[in-house]
Amino acid sequence: MCLRASEVLRRCPQNTVGRRLTRGPLASENTRCERTHSCWRVSMTAPYISYVKMKSDSPLDASSFPGNLKFVPELHLEFDRPVTFFVGENGSGKSTLLEAIAVLAGLPISGGGANEVDDAHGPQEESLLANAMRMAMTKQPKDSYFFRAELQAHFAALLDQRRFDPNFIGDPYQRYGGKPLQTLSHGEAFLSVLQNRLNEGLFLLDEPESALSPQRQLSLLTLMYDLTRNRKSQFIIATHSAILLTFPDARIISFDEDQLPRVELAETRHYQITRGILNSPESYWKHLRPSERAGKSQPKTGLE
Repeated sequence: MCLRASEVLRRCPQNTVGRRLTRGPLASENTRCERTHSCWRVSMTAPYISYVKMKSDSPLDASSFPGNLKFVPELHLEFDRPVTFFVGENGSGKSTLLEAIAVLAGLPISGGGANEVDDAHGPQEESLLANAMRMAMTKQPKDSYFFRAELQAHFAALLDQRRFDPNFIGDPYQRYGGKPLQTLSHGEAFLSVLQNRLNEGLFLLDEPESALSPQRQLSLLTLMYDLTRNRKSQFIIATHSAILLTFPDARIISFDEDQLPRVELAETRHYQITRGILNSPESYWKHLRPSERAGKSQPKTGLE
């Protein structure tokens, strides 16, 4: 029998969850999971990045950004799953930490792969947080990519520039669907990059859902599932999408608390608000209409 993660959590002693079982009643099941890959392994490990933490000798100024982000002083975040989500309100530091991880992984801060490190195609040139952090990796991935939704227009323009650059050898569009991204719709360009660029490796995605319809978000989930089944890919994703957060056995990290706690899907505001307004839209709208909310205290809708 090949056990799913939920069954393992129910049957395993707490001090063995997430470890490679070599003895005991589940050892044989664990071996079969490792061999067949037909379901999630008992050992829920991240293949590349294992943790990030602050350097003790390089403290950031707590009165200015990014040192004033509430999670920064005690940052020590471990990655124990192939897929990790960063969730939290705008301004909580999700993207700031993600870009710092990208820089430490040798990726351009504005997005792209290692080939784009020397190409300044975005407005930002440095990550102060990365300079004050350490990152541990169990091994180097064959490939890596940093997807920044907000800067994809800059990246598309960079590919166009390479097309006419006499010093660039090859087809700049080959790894991104074979055609200029500027000729596609916003959502089609996003999906083309994700479907054609992501293979086995380390992938950092910053709000990939921003131009994707719900159906296209399901396509992204399918791609992620296929790439992580053999444990040769790792995803770290900053998102506001309740759809993406449903990925099986993903680790969800909340940036709404100082210590970046691990939370379950149903504990996130993204899930609670999305489910609440879809199940009972009128109960939300009676508080959202100006004429009805005047003089009334605001409900806990997550919009306050």
